[in-house]
Amino acid sequence: MSALLSTPSLMADFLDNTPQKDPKRVERAYLVGVQTSKMAAGEAEELLNELQELVENLHIGIVGRNLVNLRAPTPATLIGSGKTEEIIEAAKSLNCDVIVFDETLSPAQQRNWEKLSGIAVIDRQEVILDVFADRAQTREAVIQVALARMEYSLPRLTRAWTHLSRQGGGGGAGMGGEGETQLEQDRRLVNDRITRLKRELVDVRKQRSVQRHKRQRVPVPTCAIVGYTNAGKSSLLNALTGATVLAEDKLFATLDPTTRQLLLRGNQKLLVTDTVGFIRRLPHGLVEAFKATLEEALVANFLIHVLDVTAPNVAAHHETTLSVLKELGADNKRILTVFNKVDAATEAQINTAHLLTPDGIFISAHTGKGLDTLIDQCLELIADSFGSLELVIPHSRYDLIARLHAIGHVQSEEQEEDRVRMHVRIPPSQIAPFADFIASDISAAPAKARPSKASRKSAAAE
Repeated sequence: MSALLSTPSLMADFLDNTPQKDPKRVERAYLVGVQTSKMAAGEAEELLNELQELVENLHIGIVGRNLVNLRAPTPATLIGSGKTEEIIEAAKSLNCDVIVFDETLSPAQQRNWEKLSGIAVIDRQEVILDVFADRAQTREAVIQVALARMEYSLPRLTRAWTHLSRQGGGGGAGMGGEGETQLEQDRRLVNDRITRLKRELVDVRKQRSVQRHKRQRVPVPTCAIVGYTNAGKSSLLNALTGATVLAEDKLFATLDPTTRQLLLRGNQKLLVTDTVGFIRRLPHGLVEAFKATLEEALVANFLIHVLDVTAPNVAAHHETTLSVLKELGADNKRILTVFNKVDAATEAQINTAHLLTPDGIFISAHTGKGLDTLIDQCLELIADSFGSLELVIPHSRYDLIARLHAIGHVQSEEQEEDRVRMHVRIPPSQIAPFADFIASDISAAPAKARPSKASRKSAAAE
């Protein structure tokens, strides 16, 4: 159970203070969902089920739920006073440690709820931040989560000091109460740490840029696997590349990007990156903080968008992913839409997926079904982005032949008396070293080597 759900440990976590010896353990939660007129029928129930899974991933038991039909929000507590009293009474009768809202609560609304109930009150954003904090492993992910939590908690620091006395007016300038003075100090500390974390994140991005530059020296096409959390992205990476990335049936099983090489037909290499999963109502701070992780989606040649075909609201998952990609500026990429888990799908679910994306690819990362079709589509996308050439290379230049196998897709290779004839697809930026060996007429056989650039310039000058 992470710090955000416990006031003493919250301050220790953010301000590097020593926590109390026996902080209260949060074990029992009461969930509150909100159905508004703008939401589709049943959407709030599905979101509440998703929230329940998120909370359970923090090892907190769910002892009660309440779905509220909301006509208009109330500034003080979001929902009306009668429903507020009903929820507080139910939570107290069940001995709950925390009330969890599926809607975003303002800092003032959180304070009002906690004053009225005497129980810790948090919202969906705080739960997601806690889950991310619980799963972060690498330095990059830890920094990103810490930054998002800091920015979320800054306007909520007053919650941690409501137990301290506050002096009323009349004390003169600089004579505020103990709690007020401590709060000001903590705000400075949090702002300082936010600045420090942003600097560290810049350093991480520089390191990732250096690593990417090294990969691009030998330009191998790249793709990023994106999609809703728990759609099977890590399982797909494992199935394609033989990797052993953690793949569990729970939300946000992995947060850190993992890149593995996939060897396709014709010795064509493809770097495949698994990225963090998306979720509805993802805190904006997390989108910003995780841009370093999701940069792989921005620089990839194309994306593989994975959807769980068995998900009750697969259309909403599809829309959420596309929305986040647009926010990242990656919505202009070529996208292969993949419906995973077909081995567990019903005919109705398959039909729904066909209507959503008619050209979608249906696979099972678990059984391997459809993976050949996906690989064929990857090859086609790579071919579309590469130039197609016929080359005739003398046997004395096997260094160039080896390079072609390393950077391009060799479609055919024919040994002739003193040379090798090859049909290849290579990135346009890599054509220059092979310019002298491009066949002058790909329909002719045998073809003569094309004159060098220097020879062509000389001829033109004459």
